[in-house]
Amino acid sequence: MTMSGNLPTVTASRPKGFTSVMARRLEPPDALDFFCTPPWATRALCKHVLFESGGPWPMPLSAWEPAAGEGHMAEVLMEYFQQVRASDVFDYGCGYEVGSFVGCGPDVATVPSVPDWIITNPPFNLACEFASRAISIARAGVALLVRSAWAEGGDRYRDLFSQHPPALIAQFAERVPMVKGRWNPDASSATAYAWFVWRTPAMGETRFMWIPPGQRGELTKRTDRGRFAREADNTG
Repeated sequence: MTMSGNLPTVTASRPKGFTSVMARRLEPPDALDFFCTPPWATRALCKHVLFESGGPWPMPLSAWEPAAGEGHMAEVLMEYFQQVRASDVFDYGCGYEVGSFVGCGPDVATVPSVPDWIITNPPFNLACEFASRAISIARAGVALLVRSAWAEGGDRYRDLFSQHPPALIAQFAERVPMVKGRWNPDASSATAYAWFVWRTPAMGETRFMWIPPGQRGELTKRTDRGRFAREADNTG
């Protein structure tokens, strides 16, 4: 399959403008819902869902991460996908495309080429809008990392789940700690998270699975702390 140059082929080099997270000083407006995804949580999706042995998913070639932030998820997707596009509504100084994934107007990110998968940790209050647009774009599927409580709610059921039920809800059996504005590899959490996954075309009934405990220890690489973490006092 031939893809646009906006989905760069994965190589050993980083995207143009890439610097380590610890070296970045640019901070987003306080209003942005910026919670960095632990690298191991994205690897768990790839290992247990997208690339599971004998699973129902076609082999992914390309992915778009439209809420990329500082690259905590996009950089991990590059370990698995042949091509990865990263964008965000705010410029975090990583060399990613700047554009909103939802809404309307000239600030909305365009779709110059259709990715196989759209995978992201969306702002919680815009997650339905992210899901709806992603489902309308992605060639093979969509995966959103959201709080498990996102499955609840009459409005969400009416506007999204009743029309586009996910093919799979992959619930983490362990907690996925996230803090605002950075990744803290030593953080703990009382919030439960799950991957909500859609297939294109739709699969019908929703399947439920657990992502087994121990992924944080098993899928965290020794290099992750140096690549993705920064101290709280380095945010100014």
